[in-house]
Amino acid sequence: MTRREKLLAAIRNNAKNVRFEDACKVAELVGFVRTGGKGSHTVYARKGEPTILNFQNRNGYVPPYQARQLIAMMDKYEG
Repeated sequence: MTRREKLLAAIRNNAKNVRFEDACKVAELVGFVRTGGKGSHTVYARKGEPTILNFQNRNGYVPPYQARQLIAMMDKYEG
């Protein structure tokens, strides 16, 4: 199992404990590009996708609902 596969599996298995840096890395892996953000927020978008990913850095982790949004995009675009 590669590092990428381990990271994707870890996010899928525990949405309550996803690091902010890992969420940003995975968003880029599935084709999203950082488009901005202010303060603790970072926004990612993908051309042709109406949904944006907005990650909030809360002590190094993203809130669970944002991790679930990332998982939905992983399911849609991974592979």
